[in-house]
Amino acid sequence: MIIISDTTSLTNLAAVGHLELLHQLYDQVIIPQAVYDEIVNVGYLVPGTTEVQNLSWINVHLVSNKNQVNELLNELDFGEAEAIVLALELNADLLLLDERKGRKVAQNLGIKKITGLLGVLLEAKQKGLIANIKPIIDQLITDNNFWISNNLYQKVIQIAGE
Repeated sequence: MIIISDTTSLTNLAAVGHLELLHQLYDQVIIPQAVYDEIVNVGYLVPGTTEVQNLSWINVHLVSNKNQVNELLNELDFGEAEAIVLALELNADLLLLDERKGRKVAQNLGIKKITGLLGVLLEAKQKGLIANIKPIIDQLITDNNFWISNNLYQKVIQIAGE
């Protein structure tokens, strides 16, 4: 299975001590160089910096189509643009991407399977890897400035059966 991730899923899961869920769910995760740079080369420590540098199951892959990346930079940040282009180039089974605008661009380019942090947490709960989603989301909101609408929050908690 080919899984491509943008920055936010990695940093948010690392911030709450659950980055390992990606390994448990998907075995390997591929990130483009821009995502690596957004986590590692920003000049300060962000959640996931050490993990992205050291975990063998997170692999950095270079994007070939720089022109397509440059076109997407009109709408998206560098990490999102490279993640989408890399997902297209590698015919990824799943793209991990949270931002609504990025998801819409990815869908318009033909990427069919996209999920974000909340989808990862729901899948992890469904597979018995975590007992509850609510405390993790609450920690993301209070400690990491994670934004989620009240409607989506309630929907996710309901789907999780909590």
